[in-house]
Amino acid sequence: MTRTPRLRRAFAAALATMLLAAGLASAASAPAYADTWQPIDGTGSTWSQNALDQWRKNVASNYGMTINYSGTGSSAGRQDFINQRVAFAVSEIPFQAQPEDNSPPEVPQTGYAYMPIVAGGTSFMYNLKIGGKKVTNLRLSGEVISKIFTGQIANWNDAAIQADNPGLAMPDKAIVPVVRSDGSGTSAQFTLWMSKQFPSIWTAGMRSQFPTPANGKAQNGSLGVAGYVSQDYGEGAITYVEYSYALKSGFPVAKVLNPSGYYIEPTYQSVAVALMSASVNADLTQNLDSVYNSGDARAYPLSSYSYMIVPTELNKVFTTAKGRTLGAFANYMLCEGQQQAAALGYSPLPMNLVQAGFEQIKRIPGADVSGVDLNTCNNPTFKPGDSPSNNQLAATAPQPAACDKQGPDQCTTGTAGAVEETPVTGTGGGGGSSDAGANANAGGTPSAGAGTTGGGSTGSTGATYDANGNLVSGGSSTTAGLAVSSPFTLADPGWGPAQLLMAAAGILLLVAIVVPPLTSRRLRESRPPKA
Repeated sequence: MTRTPRLRRAFAAALATMLLAAGLASAASAPAYADTWQPIDGTGSTWSQNALDQWRKNVASNYGMTINYSGTGSSAGRQDFINQRVAFAVSEIPFQAQPEDNSPPEVPQTGYAYMPIVAGGTSFMYNLKIGGKKVTNLRLSGEVISKIFTGQIANWNDAAIQADNPGLAMPDKAIVPVVRSDGSGTSAQFTLWMSKQFPSIWTAGMRSQFPTPANGKAQNGSLGVAGYVSQDYGEGAITYVEYSYALKSGFPVAKVLNPSGYYIEPTYQSVAVALMSASVNADLTQNLDSVYNSGDARAYPLSSYSYMIVPTELNKVFTTAKGRTLGAFANYMLCEGQQQAAALGYSPLPMNLVQAGFEQIKRIPGADVSGVDLNTCNNPTFKPGDSPSNNQLAATAPQPAACDKQGPDQCTTGTAGAVEETPVTGTGGGGGSSDAGANANAGGTPSAGAGTTGGGSTGSTGATYDANGNLVSGGSSTTAGLAVSSPFTLADPGWGPAQLLMAAAGILLLVAIVVPPLTSRRLRESRPPKA
């Protein structure tokens, strides 16, 4: 017997051992699902969809839960809940007793409750250039914003916009306000703010359906409006959308003037500060009048939160088995899920809303409430022993920079997904902002760079547009009959033991293939010639 077969057998045995170890490590690192969960379906808000999609992905990979969600808009979600098509809905506003389109009152036939799930800022994402360079530090007062979306200010070099931006030589460029074409909680929140703060400019009250300005465009969903603005043909456009979408698209948002005279970006901290002034109704819906008028210099005026509408009674599509899944998912969102809120462009819920949310979970038929406990809730806004009125994020939020104050200076640092600075082109002075965009404040680097190519292209938002800027399709797939958008994926944690062992096994396999022939040749060459 030669040494070559013996060597090959040794390599084969070692390889088998390595592969077995890699397989065991892989199995050990894979989630072990101790429970089986009934899949559940939901529809509604696109404002909070980026957070929901990440949380759905998390519970699917960690616990084996299937949570199907379609961002159809808050109005459609509430109707789906009323018609018992879904287990839950998500909305920024409650059911309407007197809908604006004179349709029948929104009255579910079975019990329900509102449960806050995430806070955030409704922002004003825009696409503007001066001398071919992207503007990333735009500032706008509430009055100017209201006039832009009612068509009363139609050009970027309007004197009122120039007064907000002393550091910029505003271009002679038409403004294209982009509004939602569907029934939207974002539209409702925006119009409610205008109706409260600028009733002489916006006279229509709170509206889920936003009338398209004569110089504007209407697009479906948050992806639609953000996608339009992020395209090349969107230069000059501005829209209202949850801050997360600007962060994800790589585009800036306008800093909005607050009652203290500072232009503020809707970071997770400025939202947390503002919502310290919110009033919570008995049913957990929000009263934001004091948020709009907060006297804290750090507060962002258009801050609010979104809530999940959960059933408190069984109905034709909701069972106790689904209630068990919904209760566990809700508990995850209120606690562990809030750890990712800031990096996703939202603001984590404070302790008082988490506590109130726990009470709503206890009302869901079939929910397991054994793990509903503030002392084990891994939420970044509080720690065990805190008072419900405290908020760790608000307590540590920085004061705005001097150049963010209304006056002759203007900070040059970028906002949201556009972190590059904008040079001073106007008559005012510049300066660096302590609130230099969400990349610094959120503690993570968001996915940036939505496509800015021409018509018919698809950006990172997954929406496709024609040459005229009209939405053609929104890149989503379907699961169990519901659309599933691409989650806002956070950073990959890197290699683990299983990956390292598999790599080692691959190297050993290569050695097993290459070394024996070389060894065999050397053995033959070293043998003495036969007589």
